[in-house]
Amino acid sequence: MTTSFIRGLDNYTRSNDRGAVATLGTFDGIHRGHQEILCRVRDYAMRHDLEPVLVTFHPHPRVVVTPNDPPMLLTTIEEKIRFIPDFLDGHALVLEFNDELRSWSAEEFVKRVLVETVGVKRVIVGYDHQFGRDRAGTIDSLGSMGEQFGFDVDVVPPVIVDGQAVSSSRIRRALIEGRFNEAVKLLGHEYAIYGTVERGIGLGRKLGYPTANVKYSDRKLLPTDGVYACWVEVGGESHCGMMFIGQNHFNPNARVTVEANIFEFDRDIYDEEIIVYPSRYIRENRKYDSTRALVEQIEKDKTQVLNILSEGERKCL
Repeated sequence: MTTSFIRGLDNYTRSNDRGAVATLGTFDGIHRGHQEILCRVRDYAMRHDLEPVLVTFHPHPRVVVTPNDPPMLLTTIEEKIRFIPDFLDGHALVLEFNDELRSWSAEEFVKRVLVETVGVKRVIVGYDHQFGRDRAGTIDSLGSMGEQFGFDVDVVPPVIVDGQAVSSSRIRRALIEGRFNEAVKLLGHEYAIYGTVERGIGLGRKLGYPTANVKYSDRKLLPTDGVYACWVEVGGESHCGMMFIGQNHFNPNARVTVEANIFEFDRDIYDEEIIVYPSRYIRENRKYDSTRALVEQIEKDKTQVLNILSEGERKCL
């Protein structure tokens, strides 16, 4: 699938005179609930020859609304650009969420964005969707506006996993509390950590296990500290490896690091884009008395990781 990302209303151009089917929201995580919505958008657009459109926001609205307590992100904007095309073949209209947009009433948002810009014929949203100033726009009021402006509304019920609705907040809690496998189950896809490769202290190379240090977003929610089996995408190729998340005890002044040891890989990739996908939690972060003790543990970790990755569908290059 292909998706064109468009920044701002002024840059949006309709590509279908028949109109569009649209959804809107932050879509943080692009989890199983979001995927159900995007699936309905895609299917309805195909059946009725309409343009599929996702209207989303950057930064996350709570960065503006509750600046002292914004959520950490499951998917940064860079990750959305990378992964939304897996679920949507159409347009993603990215609106800057600022004080001006925050001040728009629900009706003003619908009129200016969905009706006048997108040309919407059908809006598909989740069961608990709210929008507009003070989140005053509800499912009921959206239906009333649909009658006024000439579009239909389709409300998608919650996706239930293990007796509870899937939500971004539920996934955040699972990650924060160390329930990584549960978080991935709720997401319905691998968890991604995107960034560029930056220079570390070089300890891994000295120990015989060079690592790619990921310069990740400060807003990114990382899984709990520890060692993970992982997959790494760099230069358009996928490789297997193991990763470390946490405080490097040999460099105590650094921030929490994300480091990936890519197996059978020896290439200079500094400043290149990289995506690391932790796939299985191995162990907690420990402090070692010597580099020799650390190397012995890393050797054990690698053996365990190779056994885990050999069981999956993806194979190491």
